[in-house]
Amino acid sequence: MNWKAVARSAIGTSHQKQGIVCQDYGDYRIFQDVIIVGAVADGAGSAKHSDVGAKLAVETVLKCFSDINESPQKEEELEPGYSKGLSKEEAEKLFATIVKKAIAKLHEQAAKENYSVNDLACTLLVFLATPDWFAAMQIGDGFIVMRSQDSEYQLLFQPDKGEFANETTFITSANAVKEMQVKVISEKQEFICASTDGLEKVAIRLSDWEAFSPFFKPLEEYLHEQVNEEEKDKYLMEFLNSERLNSRTDDDKTLLLCLFDRE
Repeated sequence: MNWKAVARSAIGTSHQKQGIVCQDYGDYRIFQDVIIVGAVADGAGSAKHSDVGAKLAVETVLKCFSDINESPQKEEELEPGYSKGLSKEEAEKLFATIVKKAIAKLHEQAAKENYSVNDLACTLLVFLATPDWFAAMQIGDGFIVMRSQDSEYQLLFQPDKGEFANETTFITSANAVKEMQVKVISEKQEFICASTDGLEKVAIRLSDWEAFSPFFKPLEEYLHEQVNEEEKDKYLMEFLNSERLNSRTDDDKTLLLCLFDRE
């Protein structure tokens, strides 16, 4: 029994036409085979170096969890907490601490390169899961969809869209931690998908903010297949760059897919 996962980003057709780099980034880490941490970020289109900010935010989050896992005190702090699960209050505290470290890293990068921290603006979505429970946070838009054992696909948070078009909260915003959404689910986990907002209109039914099952089911079924990492990467990149998908969204696209294989 272990986690299977894959994460890939693809540049949007609008960015290709404008000669802009992909401003999305996503990645994950697996600890002790049964603990998975994932993060995705979407750089603000108006920020000069948002691609750098998105990657740095995700890498900082994953390093924080790696540091926790490698801590000499993990016997006292990490393993018992992960086995019993976190309360919502504990999850809020953990995510707030990690987000603040990511924000500090962005400020450090901005100072080093002599530009505004707002030039690194990005959204941030993070989750932590074991086979038996799940905790997640979200700042800004994008989505996290999960499926517990014997249940339907569930959208965890309604994306933060702000009052005006193309407006959302970024981790560089003054109110970022205050606006952070957090949820803890104590159920046996099967499938997790985290994505930036480039796929919202094809994966989420915007009329009632429900996950669109026909989008997620084939992705979950593919993870069940016994294929190597190269084949998984190829499948996902072909999907993200397909004409069918690009005809419905011209934004950058990121998918982080996780499946807990109980066989």
